[in-house]
Amino acid sequence: MMQSFDFVVVGAGWFGLAAAKTYIELHPDENVLVLESASTVGGVWAKHRLYPGLRSNNMLGTYEYPDFPMDSATFGVQPGEHIPAAVLHQYLAKYAEHFGVFRRIRFNTTVESAEQTADGSWTLTASEQLTDDAMPISSQLQTKKLIVATGLTSEPNIPDIPGSSAFAGLLFHSKDFQHHAASLESARHVAVLGGAKSAWDVAYAYASAGVRVDMVIRPSGKGPVWMAPPYMTPLKKWLEKLVHIRLLTWLSPCIWGDEDGYGGIRNFLHGTFLGRFFVDLFWKILSADVITAIGFDKDAEMKKLKPWHSAFWIGSGLGILNYPTDFFALVRAGQIRVHVAEISHLSPDALHLSTGATLPCDALICATGWKPGPPIQFRLHASSSSAAATAAELGLPHPLPDPHAALAEKADAEILARFPRLRAQPPVPARGGCEGGGGGGVADAAATTTPLRLYRFMVPPPLITSRSLAFAGLLTSITTSVTASAQALWVCAYFAGELERVPQGVEEARWEAVRAARWGRWRYPCGYGGQVPDFVFDAVPYLDLLLGDLGVRGRRKGGWREVVGAYGVEDYRGLVGEWKERWRSRG
Repeated sequence: MMQSFDFVVVGAGWFGLAAAKTYIELHPDENVLVLESASTVGGVWAKHRLYPGLRSNNMLGTYEYPDFPMDSATFGVQPGEHIPAAVLHQYLAKYAEHFGVFRRIRFNTTVESAEQTADGSWTLTASEQLTDDAMPISSQLQTKKLIVATGLTSEPNIPDIPGSSAFAGLLFHSKDFQHHAASLESARHVAVLGGAKSAWDVAYAYASAGVRVDMVIRPSGKGPVWMAPPYMTPLKKWLEKLVHIRLLTWLSPCIWGDEDGYGGIRNFLHGTFLGRFFVDLFWKILSADVITAIGFDKDAEMKKLKPWHSAFWIGSGLGILNYPTDFFALVRAGQIRVHVAEISHLSPDALHLSTGATLPCDALICATGWKPGPPIQFRLHASSSSAAATAAELGLPHPLPDPHAALAEKADAEILARFPRLRAQPPVPARGGCEGGGGGGVADAAATTTPLRLYRFMVPPPLITSRSLAFAGLLTSITTSVTASAQALWVCAYFAGELERVPQGVEEARWEAVRAARWGRWRYPCGYGGQVPDFVFDAVPYLDLLLGDLGVRGRRKGGWREVVGAYGVEDYRGLVGEWKERWRSRG
């Protein structure tokens, strides 16, 4: 007999846990289920993804849910310390237990497909792995409401390298580092492919264990990640706070920026020559401060890790120097060597580069990003369309040609008229690996597929009125915990038909989705903006946008602090109760 649920969440990472917790809080008597393919909670911080020395870019106080503080007494992290990966896993597990989510999770269960039924609900086909050596058990279940919170780090993108089958060493994605942690002691020479933060983390782990490391950064990609000290600008401001100061968010040309109520200032900064002069000056100072602080130009080997483009064009593809010792000391000492080259092929015990160099290699670790979009096949009711056609209809990545190319051209015209600065695009490859960002990046498929196009980055435009399907976490930013909480409340309100602002129909929802996606392509061409929502200084305005839809105040500080004070998790505490009170007062 098929099991039926009121609400199902797929994924138990930051976004999935927040969605389940919020729905349970608002609907305590409904039947809620969370399906998770791994054996533990956490998503990128699940137990099977942790390896020795892994730590978050974030320091205590910036990587926690607004309604569940990470206190030092419980979790052992002190102010000014980067949060160890094991602590983040512990924190997310405790969050799930505290709010009654944990007992509703079905682990080791992978959702393979979701089919819409005649009444608008969804039939899920799942595969459950009861034990490691047992055959998976296939089952189906029914749900009235479905949130897919698998995020952007579910399916590793591993390049097809000639000679891989003959290679005698280890070859794996950085996601699976924990399974091969013994190579920290057994390997003598390893190569790391990629310039993302995850590539730096793996390189550091091996090099600090005494293993010789060759980092290979492909010229067909977008270069090494912007690595910054925790404190930035000549005033040495905490970077995680810096990007959440409303005054500084004005210096990013953002399509939804006017949601903060300061449209006049934004129009001056981005619509006038003088305003753009100040904007360019800020980004020049910010970029130069990183370059000077690290000293890329003082060492020939370190210079190879110098970012290729201005920080202006990078979204969340940045990293913090959160290592216990100096990463660059390992580079200067030759323990980590950097090569800007393609891998031409592999032989049994070596890696061969396009430069002609041959590198001895016991293990090749691919920090080459992830496939965009959810790893689930969708089928709409009474539709005979192929999987690709259904993805196109829902706004998920699908092979070109683009059925909404004309709408994209219209969006381009509006965006470039409003933000002339975006016309001067940096020279980036048309295709290749998108190698920046803490998680390794989303594989750059922009040359062959359409981007994610969801209303508010959550709802497929053609299903905007059905209120039965939403996605959470299909974006990349450094404001994860607060964004997860805001998206969770937004989706719950959307499902209940209780948003303050909603699009008037499918076409309006599609226009908003296409315009936001095209803005990402122009705004962050050196990040992931061409394929998925990707932003940093635009996060506070995005939260303003969601809270505006909910009818909840976006300006939450007041006075002068509203402009120059840094927004943090503490400013968004009590959102669910605030929204409930607003709707209660409306009768």
